[in-house]
Amino acid sequence: MTADLNLVRMERRDAVGILTLDRPDALNALSRGLLEALEVRIQEADAEPGIRGLVITGEGRAFAAGADIAEMRGLEPLEAERFSQLGHRVFGALEALPIPVVAAVNGFALGGGCELACACDWIYAGARARFGQPEVALGLVPGFGGTTRLARKVGAGWARELVLTGEPIDAETAQRIGLANRVFDDAPSLLEASVGAAAKAAEKGPVAVAQAKRLMVSSADADLAVANTLEQTAFGAVFATHDRAEGMDAFLAKRDPKFEGR
Repeated sequence: MTADLNLVRMERRDAVGILTLDRPDALNALSRGLLEALEVRIQEADAEPGIRGLVITGEGRAFAAGADIAEMRGLEPLEAERFSQLGHRVFGALEALPIPVVAAVNGFALGGGCELACACDWIYAGARARFGQPEVALGLVPGFGGTTRLARKVGAGWARELVLTGEPIDAETAQRIGLANRVFDDAPSLLEASVGAAAKAAEKGPVAVAQAKRLMVSSADADLAVANTLEQTAFGAVFATHDRAEGMDAFLAKRDPKFEGR
């Protein structure tokens, strides 16, 4: 079945792509259809060489209020496992993108919405944003990475409190515990700041950005000595790139570099 791409709008601002979840009447609940559309949009962004940064946000008053409960209600155990696998596949593809991905959380980011935000490289939040993993209140457990990525962002203690109590936190608390990097007063400021941050990263050497992101993702669970070895190898490898020569020459000549991604 072809994905309904109307569920996830894609636009472009120079080198930054913007993906907007567009089920506002359902608070952008993550149905199978929306996840499939998001997967296609991620593939499109990955295939477009002109896109060097990505922002994900939601239409209306929610980023994503969670997985679609009405759709999940009738699932059998194996069907539920496959639904979880779909979410993990999509969020894993997002995390693996070789470009920076910013979550612009403009409202509710609960359950799957919080998990989607955690799959991004960092989170900017609006003042009215709410984060949480309320699955236990429904007799469920997180299914799209809430027991894994969340702890890597905020530490075991806060992750366990959020997952085991199911209680949400506000934007100020999210910033304080390291879940959100910054908080903005209104939605327009939030989106502009998110696009601006992605654009700043997009200006830098694409190969270096991709390698640095890959190192940070792959080293998250690695032994420190292994992680340091990976960094040493990557540091040497980028010296073979055109961008490294251009970046250093531009610095010494006191001019702006012209990176080509090679």
